[in-house]
Amino acid sequence: MTYTVYVDDNYNYMDESARYTLGTFTTYQAAVAAAKKLVDAFLLEHYQPGMTAEALYAGYRGYGEDPFIMGEEPKDKSEIFSAWAYAEQRCQEICNPTTSESI
Repeated sequence: MTYTVYVDDNYNYMDESARYTLGTFTTYQAAVAAAKKLVDAFLLEHYQPGMTAEALYAGYRGYGEDPFIMGEEPKDKSEIFSAWAYAEQRCQEICNPTTSESI
């Protein structure tokens, strides 16, 4: 089984002509890792010190790339990748880093 990661452009929502293929992967986990890397790249490039998670996420939803995976879905539906859900989580982590490591 192969998994293909396609990428839509949030700025051109629902415009399939703006879609491109990021790659094809032999495992679902590899496809997810590639999709996460793409989302992370946008978030880290657009993050500014002091920015709120909400502002960063709004920027992603308006202008970021939205990867999605085509192929057999995981049996555990909670493992299905959502770029928007991942971006929302990462915005919190980037803008509100925990200090537990320094304790």
